[in-house]
Amino acid sequence: MHSGDFYRNGKFAYKLHQRDIKRSSRLTFRVSIQDKIIYTITKMVQNKSVNFVEVPTGYPVKDKTMKLVTGEIDLEQKLEDGAVIVKVLYVSIDPYQRGRMRDASIKSYAPAFKLNAPIDNGGVARVVKTANSSYKEGDVVYGYFQWSEYQVISPQEAKALRVVENKEGLPLSHYVGALGMPGMTSWYGLTLGKQEKGKTAFISAASGAVGQIVGQLCKRRGMYVVGSAGEDAKVDFLLNECQFDAAFNYKKEGPRDALKKYCPNGIDLYWENVGGETLDAVFEAANDFSTIIACGMISQYNTTEPYGVKNIMNIVAKRIKMQGFIVLDEFDGQWVQDFFAAVPGWIKNGEMKVKEDIAEGLENAQDAFIGMLQGKNFGKAMIKVAQE
Repeated sequence: MHSGDFYRNGKFAYKLHQRDIKRSSRLTFRVSIQDKIIYTITKMVQNKSVNFVEVPTGYPVKDKTMKLVTGEIDLEQKLEDGAVIVKVLYVSIDPYQRGRMRDASIKSYAPAFKLNAPIDNGGVARVVKTANSSYKEGDVVYGYFQWSEYQVISPQEAKALRVVENKEGLPLSHYVGALGMPGMTSWYGLTLGKQEKGKTAFISAASGAVGQIVGQLCKRRGMYVVGSAGEDAKVDFLLNECQFDAAFNYKKEGPRDALKKYCPNGIDLYWENVGGETLDAVFEAANDFSTIIACGMISQYNTTEPYGVKNIMNIVAKRIKMQGFIVLDEFDGQWVQDFFAAVPGWIKNGEMKVKEDIAEGLENAQDAFIGMLQGKNFGKAMIKVAQE
């Protein structure tokens, strides 16, 4: 529309405004006449988000640690060169986010969440407005997004976005889980230890986002795979879907006795997701020259009295190699190309199983996050913010 068209047809603004009201958004026109006609169009839409509002002690508390707020965003705003506006489709829920709910003065590998600002994490979104030649409207992108309906991505942030090609036609939710950070964490983490045919791998929290992928990768590489989980249904999933050789419910069988039973030849590779009593039991069951890949210790994230590991001397006696890692440290390596060349096809043809636990809407985000920390999720926890 040209300025002259607007001037000649004053009804245009009214009709456009009425049409957009039906779409639950708001248009604003500003017109001034000096030497020429000037007008501005703003398209304001609702923009819900989940904000971090208070540092918790122990488990986060709904509507105290976090809060659902409703604001507005102008989808027609003028963007800085290189910026984009996205509509968020899915965002991830992960244990490490609990560590970000801290005082900003406490340093760690991931920055603290800002008070009274949206929580963020990995996710997928659709570009709805762009001032960046790398992304066009309609592109689905993977990156870090706020727990919001819409977000303006700065030029600097936009450099880290990746266009989701999805040649296999898989659900976009997979790019938050098995094909997102959890899946890539599994692939990269296993480069830190040997997966020798016939050797024993034990994975704790094995039905979770990372554990289920780690176990299946170890199986593909010929290992004897054992997993632990906190519900019988999760154990069944590991045995019958993921084809683990053995699995147990740690709430029914303590890890010390269970590892003696299910790992009769000891443990050669342990993928650490929980810490505490399970880690202590692994130090006892581990073989000489075994490897522990430390991905997380969820049992310790919300406790005010951390578990005191008793068998740590076995690191020396058994010459155990224990290494922690952060997947983002090596996010541009060749392994990323290797991962995407293999895993999507395995999922497409059914060789790799994926279990997801999807909360519908930001209204349910707080319950889903707290439930994940309590082990209530079954599979990769995430929030579906909008329809694909």
